[in-house]
Amino acid sequence: MDDQKFMQMALDLAIKGEGFTSPNPMVGAVVVKNGKLVGGGYHEVVGGAHAEVNAIDAAGKLASGATLYVTLEPCNHTGRTPPCTQKILDAGISRVVVAMPDPNENVAGGGLKYLAQHGLQVTTGVCEEQARKQNEAFIKYITTGRPFVTAKCAATLDGRIATRTGDSKWVTGEASRRYVHRLRHAVDAIMVGINTVRKDDPSLTTRLDDGKGKDPVRIILDTHLSIAPSARVLQQASDAETILVAGKGLADSKKTVFEKAGIRVIEAPLTHNQIDMAALMGPLGAMENSSLLIEGGSQVMASAFRAGIIDKVQFFYAPKILGGDDGIPICSGPGAELMRESIALEDITVQRFDDDVLIEGYVEKT
Repeated sequence: MDDQKFMQMALDLAIKGEGFTSPNPMVGAVVVKNGKLVGGGYHEVVGGAHAEVNAIDAAGKLASGATLYVTLEPCNHTGRTPPCTQKILDAGISRVVVAMPDPNENVAGGGLKYLAQHGLQVTTGVCEEQARKQNEAFIKYITTGRPFVTAKCAATLDGRIATRTGDSKWVTGEASRRYVHRLRHAVDAIMVGINTVRKDDPSLTTRLDDGKGKDPVRIILDTHLSIAPSARVLQQASDAETILVAGKGLADSKKTVFEKAGIRVIEAPLTHNQIDMAALMGPLGAMENSSLLIEGGSQVMASAFRAGIIDKVQFFYAPKILGGDDGIPICSGPGAELMRESIALEDITVQRFDDDVLIEGYVEKT
């Protein structure tokens, strides 16, 4: 029971790194001696010290003979930082409790084996399910090279994201919209289509109450590079870049104009006259985008589901009904012909944000 209690402390520390550690995982660690917490730390920023190092440094001399709880297997290789296993040995830690092994098959188990070979007691699998969920984006990215993709929308009870005139301000309430900015802070990239840019002229930045949020990379699907140079998404003073995705060979004459303005343009093949979403995931992963939030609109959402790239769904529903059949739906275009062909979700959770409801689930793996 104590193992679970202290591992939960490590998990609570790990989440403090959300939004700052990618493409590395979020990791937390605590040092416990004689049943008392004597040090704690987390991986604060990519390239910075790992959680184990920060926790051991916080414990100081008390780390000798203590137990280290860490949410991910300690590394036994040199990457951006030295191996944590040597730090653990040098500190005199006697026992290591790990939530989950490293999902990278090239290094998985190496750290645990090294520590055990040097006489440390090693326990694994404590709060493993929580640890895996916390790092679900990292796990997919490190095992496939592709981003973990979340589909997010805000809709009325009758499934409309905007009225027939395109008005969508606002479907959901303020509490839901604040939470969406937390989602943006947590991911590496956000994606919308050119129609959303034309209708809403969004900035696609993160605006948290404390002002400490990180902007995601902004990705605009624009087959013919028809975006207006004055669009707000192209004018943001942000550390995160804006990427325009054009159809292969369809906008060569326009690329130079945007590239001279500092806007990256990449090309992707088309399928059914739209950007091939599945083909796009590899290049986005190669840019170290481990997570992607798709915010719409209806054509992009439909294309993403048809391409089979969605891992997670976060749909906000407001207690409003537009009525009629001419509002803009969550997904446009042809859908499944039979109910058994629908996309099923599992591991469903429901949250309230004032009067709004968030339904979250994962696309069933077939």
